[in-house]
Amino acid sequence: MTWLPAVVRSIEGLNERIGRAVSWLAVLLVLNTCLVAVLRYGFSRGWVWLQESYVWMHAIIFLVAAGYTLLHEGHVRIDIFYGPASVRTKAWIDALGTVFFLAPTLAVIAWVVWPYVHLSWTRLESSQEAGGLPGLFLLKSCMLAFVVLVGLQGLALLLRSVMVLLGHPEWSASARREGADG
Repeated sequence: MTWLPAVVRSIEGLNERIGRAVSWLAVLLVLNTCLVAVLRYGFSRGWVWLQESYVWMHAIIFLVAAGYTLLHEGHVRIDIFYGPASVRTKAWIDALGTVFFLAPTLAVIAWVVWPYVHLSWTRLESSQEAGGLPGLFLLKSCMLAFVVLVGLQGLALLLRSVMVLLGHPEWSASARREGADG
């Protein structure tokens, strides 16, 4: 079981790097949205591709950074039960939640999204709007990136829970936040 910490650290490192990189899109999103408003209302100018680009950035931020959000426990959780629970109980909740809720949800999303993305790639789909952005198939692929990155982070959460249940409480999610990974 000595491989578990290495796998957890690798997955969490990947999602940390991706999340930090994608977070810069938020700055570009704000600047782009401001530019679109100034051009439209100040100069009566506008381009479809520029307007679409902020919608695309918004989608990329939410889809690609979802694993990062899970890593930092930013998704909704019912804290009335989870908050006061012991480290071991939290590990059980995380493990069971990952296996019975997260994994099936991601499987359904992947099953529904795969044909949609595949068709988009076969057509090398671009925006349906005149003057819109090319490469819509790349944006749609972010849905699969969501499944992969959240799935990997769910695996890391499950492995952390297993390590806690095997007697290593230093691998709990709260210990990770405090930087105490063994």
